[in-house]
Amino acid sequence: MYRFLLTPRWWGINVFVLLSIPFCIFMGSWQLGRFEDRVQDHRTATEQVAEARHEAPRPLGEMLPVTKATSGKQVTATGRYGKQLLVPGRELDGKQGFYVLTLLRTDSGEALPVVRGWLPGAADAAKAPAPPAGEVTVTGALQASETPGDNGVSAQGGLPAGQTAAISAASLVNLVPYDVYDAWVTLAKGDSGMKAVPASAPPDTGLDLKAFQNLGYTAEWFAFVGFVIFMWFRLLRREVEFARDAELGLVPEEEPVAAEAGAK
Repeated sequence: MYRFLLTPRWWGINVFVLLSIPFCIFMGSWQLGRFEDRVQDHRTATEQVAEARHEAPRPLGEMLPVTKATSGKQVTATGRYGKQLLVPGRELDGKQGFYVLTLLRTDSGEALPVVRGWLPGAADAAKAPAPPAGEVTVTGALQASETPGDNGVSAQGGLPAGQTAAISAASLVNLVPYDVYDAWVTLAKGDSGMKAVPASAPPDTGLDLKAFQNLGYTAEWFAFVGFVIFMWFRLLRREVEFARDAELGLVPEEEPVAAEAGAK
């Protein structure tokens, strides 16, 4: 009854099944491990940001460039406030509003983007408090430049004058007449009555779309294991039924696959 399992075609089917099952299990386990790594990175980054609030601030120059280790750390910088911009479409505590972003011109000649605070409602320059005059020293959490389209950062173009969608050197270089640090700072305390913007975790450490893609791929690989086993049993059952029918003389003694191919 089962002598067909010794045919070359079934040897090929069996070898494919025996190789594909462990391969799919390996790939599913690898994708699951990637997801677990991202969960751990997110947990570590969140703890790092929380712990950094209680650390003594250090000079900005000592903490650049921004890395996963320095993102969220408290830094200080001294200079004079210059051009002020608004960053629309930013949510805080479940409400829509905008950031007030002011460029701090330092002695190095570069300007440091400083988020002085958040205000509710539509972006309106008349609502944004003017920055303090004269030399100031700011203290806040160091953040990496944003990438439009990532982590909720708007990629919208054509904004009114005096607004920017993303806080990054690439976005600001065309809006201000001086060099800009490839980093920004959010003040530990909101300026002029504005709400302070909390520091966020470093890029690629959150439970973003990429993390859940890994989880989805995990499910796909394990589902494929079940599909391979199901198809093997289905083919086996068809062959057994065909063999029984052939013994009873109900069908010609030829393989079902070959018969189907001939019908096509």
